[in-house]
Formats: sequence, structure tokens, C-alpha cells
Amino acid sequence: MIGYRRRLIWSDAIVVIAVVLAAEFARFGFDFEVGVASVQAPAILVSAVLAALWIMVLHVTRVCDVRIIGSGTAELSRVATASLMVFGLMAIIDLLFALNVARGFIALALPLGTLLLMSSHLAWRLYLRRERANLRCMSRVLVVGNERSARPMLSHLERNPRLGYEVVGVCLPTVDSRTAASITIEKRPIPILGDFSAAAIAVQQVGATTVAVTSAEVLGHSAMRELSWELEGLGVDMLVDPGVIDVAGPRMLVRPVAGLPMLHIDKPTYSGANRILKSLVDRVGALALLLAMWPVLLACAIAVKLDSQGPVFYKADRMGINNVPFRMWKFRSMVVDADARLAELSVLNEGSGLLFKIRDDPRVTRVGRFIRRYSLDELPQLFNVLGGSMSLVGPRPPLPAEVARYEGPVMRRMLVKPGITGLWQVSGRSDLSWEESVRLDLRYVENWSIATDVQILWRTVRAVFVRSGAY
Repeated sequence: MIGYRRRLIWSDAIVVIAVVLAAEFARFGFDFEVGVASVQAPAILVSAVLAALWIMVLHVTRVCDVRIIGSGTAELSRVATASLMVFGLMAIIDLLFALNVARGFIALALPLGTLLLMSSHLAWRLYLRRERANLRCMSRVLVVGNERSARPMLSHLERNPRLGYEVVGVCLPTVDSRTAASITIEKRPIPILGDFSAAAIAVQQVGATTVAVTSAEVLGHSAMRELSWELEGLGVDMLVDPGVIDVAGPRMLVRPVAGLPMLHIDKPTYSGANRILKSLVDRVGALALLLAMWPVLLACAIAVKLDSQGPVFYKADRMGINNVPFRMWKFRSMVVDADARLAELSVLNEGSGLLFKIRDDPRVTRVGRFIRRYSLDELPQLFNVLGGSMSLVGPRPPLPAEVARYEGPVMRRMLVKPGITGLWQVSGRSDLSWEESVRLDLRYVENWSIATDVQILWRTVRAVFVRSGAY
């Protein structure tokens, strides 16, 4: 990761210098000595100051922090924030000292530089994802905790190498002659390197770069503090599992309460300005997609009508926000009596939990197989989004019979509108188990935001073309 971070820093510097020079040439031509602003400073000097300030702010805002690079929207958010800070500072200095720096120069450098920096980070992220798929550019993690609390984290990290963590060992509360030599996770043995007191020695033994504590209550306050002191001199990051599942970082804040560090968790926002903004984005997005894709909708409608007898559209009752039923539209991809044949096919059900799925469903028509493979059958749901019963992004729209059998936390899925796409769509679709589908939907409900929606929509495009889990 250190090598990757170094290359990313150099990449940012090259982009900034190239953009500033391009803006200078576009505004002032190739005359480096031309006077700029009221002080008639040489153009090349103004460009050098701007480039140096921009690179410094990128460094100060920790755009290339190893804890966020490759992590998602947080990285791009820092890039945008750093760029806005640079030009905010430039505007303040220009105003205070009446420098009158050429606005055309600034207006060209700011958007172009921000766009290219974000594009560069996205390209580097794709490279990092490929490297991590081959178990390179990984952070080496030592997990400290009892076996019960450590296993979920170990399993999650083993199943998801794209997260960038390679587990190299475990430290348990106590280790004696009866303790096994390793813990088997996903068919891979994870060595047990001693008890809690040996964590710092184990870090040096296996070359760990991160220590993840999963049993803070067992380790104790004093031991936690002493461990953090020992890791300081080793240049190792320390992570502490808060014991809260599927709550995103923006909702969590550590703050002192009566002298003790406490984790404050904000309530999820299901109403107010965020909901109004999401509704506006949904309707504008749905209208834009309908206008752009009307030839595709027309072609699908004609193909469905010519392929088999029956209506073009399939209308089904689904449950929406706060358990309010609505009529969902899709292109018909099955024979007309598909619902009547559901009972006789129940023995072929490959779904889990409340889901009914058959990989080679005999009720699906020829055209239906094609439009399902590319999710074209769901395009009419854009009309549902325009009508306000659905969202572009949200949990999977459930059947009334499913909702009637919901128990406990699953009911929280109904706190937001169901979506045409969602985390379930970009994470495997029909290949997901019922439990995994519910967990993804609840994670979305707990943490939804406009930035998350944009990220999911971007990932949906790839999921549709890869066709993973589509049948």
C-alpha cells in the first residue's frame, strides 16, 4: 500500500501541474513573462504559486490517506473539498489585496483540475481493485479478540479481498497448551499468535500494518490504552470494532462524555430536506432516462407483443413505503398464466427464505429471457418513479405475501421507497441468499444518502452488463 500511495501522490502532483499550465497557455498564451493581476506578477509565477498551493492542500486534507484510498465516495469527496478550498483561499486573497487575478484562468483551472483529479483517482481505484483481487496492495491485519467476536470479522475480510485487508494472525484472550494452533476461516487456517499481552510482539513477528480489536470489553480500558502506546512506535494503525453492524461512518462520531470516549450514533434521516431532495432527483432522473431510452422501451414492447400472446406489460401488486400497496409495472417476461402455475413449480424453488427463484423457469418466454438478462423488463418502473411510488435506488420491492411474513428488523425495509436498483442489484441479485438480501437492504435503509444513490446507480450499469445473478 505504501508504494501505491506514493504513486497516487505523484499522479496528483502531475495532474495539478499539467492543468495549471494548460490553463495558463489557454488564457495568456506562451508568454511566460506577461503580467498578471494588479501587481503585474509574471504568469509563470502565479501558476507556480497556484500549483504549489493546490498540491499542499491535497496533502493537508489527506486525500491520499491509506485509510480512505480505494474506499469509495470518501476519497472523491476529499478531492473535491481540497480543490474548493484552494480556490476559496485564492478568492479571499484576491479580494483582500485587490489583486484582480484573471478570472478566466481560475475558472478554467478549477473545474478541469477537479474533474481530472477525480478521474485519476477512479482510474487508480480500478487498478487497486485488480491488484487486490490478486492479493496485492493489501494491509496486513492482526485481529485481537476472543474467537466469538473475531470470527465475523475474519469471515468478512476473507470473503472480500477487495476491502484490502489480509488477515495474518489472531491473538486470543488466553492461550495455553490446549489451544489450537489456528482458526479455520473460509477453509484457510489463520494462525493464533498468542494472547493479548503478546499482540505487539506478534505485530513485529508477522509484519502487520493494522491491528483490529474485536473484543474491547475483554481487553479492558487500561490494556487498550497500553496497546495503542506500543503500536505508536511501530507505525501500525489500530482499529476498534464498535459492535454496531451496517452503520456508515457519517452517522458515527466519537466524543468524550464524562471523560470517557463514547461512540455517538445519529438517527437515520427518513424525512425532511433529504427526502425532498431524493424525491426531486428520482423524478428528474426518471424523466431523463425515459426521454433517452424511449427507443429501447418501444423495441421491447414490440418484441414482447410479437413473441407471445398476452399484454405487453405485467402489473403486479407490491408494498411500498410504510406498507402502502402500489401497482408496479414491468415488461411481461413470462407466459400469461405464470401466476397460476406458481404452486405447481414450488418444488423447483431455488430461492431461500421468502424468495421464490428458479434459474431455468419454464414460464419465461424467449424474449423474456433476453430482457431479464439485461434488466430491460424493469424499465417501465421508471413510470412508478415518476408517480412517486418507487425510487431509482432502494430496497427490493416486496410482494404483499412476503411483507405479511416479515418479523423483527426486516420491517425496517419499509421505511423508505423500494427501488428499481439497490445494493441487492449490484451485489449478486438472484444469487443472494434471503439473509444477505435483507442485510443489504437494511444497510441501505440505515445509511441512505444522495451520494450513496449515485454510487449504486454507477455500479448498476456494470452489474447489468456483467449479468451476474440475472435470471
